[in-house]
Amino acid sequence: MIYVIRHGQTDLNKEGRLQGRKGLPLNEYGIEQAEITKKEMNGVKFDYVFSSPQVRAIQTAEIVSGMKATIDARLDVFDLGEADLLHRTEVIMSGSTPDPSIYQGVEDINEYIKRVFHFMKELESMYGNTQVNILLSGHRCTTGCIGAYFLGTPEDGNLLQFASVNGKYKTYHFTSNETIMADAANPLETGQ
Repeated sequence: MIYVIRHGQTDLNKEGRLQGRKGLPLNEYGIEQAEITKKEMNGVKFDYVFSSPQVRAIQTAEIVSGMKATIDARLDVFDLGEADLLHRTEVIMSGSTPDPSIYQGVEDINEYIKRVFHFMKELESMYGNTQVNILLSGHRCTTGCIGAYFLGTPEDGNLLQFASVNGKYKTYHFTSNETIMADAANPLETGQ
């Protein structure tokens, strides 16, 4: 089974700021969220643990799994460019991403999807026909993109509809399109 978790809360999430590659480690509540999720997983033994290179995702992966995470840059957060750290109410958006004509350095959404899907295809080719438990730790965008890998890219392109809230996870299987929603919708959650 594939467990896809979004990192716990950081102070930037709490403040309602966009959080990309300039993000912060987990705050006290974020650590608590990871500990709670570990208990909710009721002793799942992970065979493999992969994480975004961002400290907040690594912390979450290692707290939840009790294992050292393998870092993979393809799971890194969507690069927000100059919009990184801005309050979400200040950012001019183009769809679900900051407008790249206004903010330099914003990653191309299609390139982002390609890199995450490349990771998932590689993972599927290695473990798709096996009975292993894999934890993938990332961000709002990462959990949404992985959801789209299993469920299909939405017509409107909004991958975030598949995203998990801070500290929560969803599960998927390579051999079926079965998805177990293990988180609740929370419209107040912000950031990556």
